[in-house]
Amino acid sequence: MTAAVACSPSAPPHWAEGGALLSIQPAHWQRGDDDPVDIQSDGRVLEGGRLRFVLDRVGRVTDDDYEPFALLMPDGHLVGADEHALGYVGLNNAAPPFSEQAWLSLAPDGRVLFFEPNGDRSERGKWSGCQGPARRACTLVTQVIAVEHYRATPNSGVTFGVGLGVGVGF
Repeated sequence: MTAAVACSPSAPPHWAEGGALLSIQPAHWQRGDDDPVDIQSDGRVLEGGRLRFVLDRVGRVTDDDYEPFALLMPDGHLVGADEHALGYVGLNNAAPPFSEQAWLSLAPDGRVLFFEPNGDRSERGKWSGCQGPARRACTLVTQVIAVEHYRATPNSGVTFGVGLGVGVGF
């Protein structure tokens, strides 16, 4: 057991005290042909009805085994286990770990817009239930799924060394 603990990733810095305050309320992301994503009032995030990860009111994200995965810092930086940078999360947009430019945005009507590397925009479904203070939690969920998808894309040039097992389909 000691060897397994020694090799497991360390929790993000400031895990115990938490990070950015989040308002968590039920929300639904309809993603076309892909499984929908739901945020439950207790912070559980389901994809197609299956638990994928959990967030709490102080910006902590745990994997489906409730192990530390990431922490949203008050300044918007998303930090993963072993201090891996997972990007930046604002109220309405998020940037990937490798750039300061936003790669996704939540439009006022809840549409998820993804900014392609060639400059094109694509729509990736629509959130409902993300009004007001709950908006940042929806943006955080979108970012975690986008980072995991990017990480799983061959030849993306970026690896993170953390895993969540989130199937994205975008």
